[in-house]
Amino acid sequence: MLRKSLNKNSFFYKPYLFYNLFVQNRCYIKRESYSQFQEDIFINNYFKQFNKGTYVDIGCFHPIMHSNTAKLYNKGWNGINIDLNPISIDLFKILRKKDKNYCAAISNSNQKVKSYIDNYFSPINSINKKFFNYTFNEFSKGEFIEQEIDSYKLQDFFFKEGLKIDKIDFLNVDVEANDLKVLEGIDFNNLNIKLICVEMFNEDGNIDQNTFTDLLKDYNYKLIKVIGPNGFFEKDK
Repeated sequence: MLRKSLNKNSFFYKPYLFYNLFVQNRCYIKRESYSQFQEDIFINNYFKQFNKGTYVDIGCFHPIMHSNTAKLYNKGWNGINIDLNPISIDLFKILRKKDKNYCAAISNSNQKVKSYIDNYFSPINSINKKFFNYTFNEFSKGEFIEQEIDSYKLQDFFFKEGLKIDKIDFLNVDVEANDLKVLEGIDFNNLNIKLICVEMFNEDGNIDQNTFTDLLKDYNYKLIKVIGPNGFFEKDK
């Protein structure tokens, strides 16, 4: 019940965030991998020559649990984390003080959209209603929360926040079947990204590798690795 009703005005709010980080997830313990399918081991090896770098993590969810950027942060990298869940962002503000952390949705248009929240610590929260209904019926119980959130194209979000960014070493996209729309909203001609990791689910819950490959090859990206539902795309030299 607390996971659904938790809010910033509650006396238990901040203590629960610290409980989540330090007791439930033991964030003080360094791990070989934080990712769901050990994607971060591949990422770390890919960037093994880079002690410093920048990442943008869209659908960041949690600063250590299922995180593809925690290992890079521990290495000395920093970046931008974006999630539609305000509690996720407050967890990042506690643990990722060198990062910039924002609550927003990223898509292929600038508008208000509905977000669907299973609970505030759930990995299936999404703005894609069809996919959310599928995952919610499959993996969850009870009722969900529906609320409005601002959605932006990535570079328009950067402009709104006063962020001057034209180069990213690593882009991570994991937004529960809205991933293709995130990529569609990026002006790749004016944003140089070295490596992209994107979850390749469509809204029916199927991995749709060809659609992502076809979109990104138009911007000179090639698929170099698949781990679980995630495709890794590298910019051709």
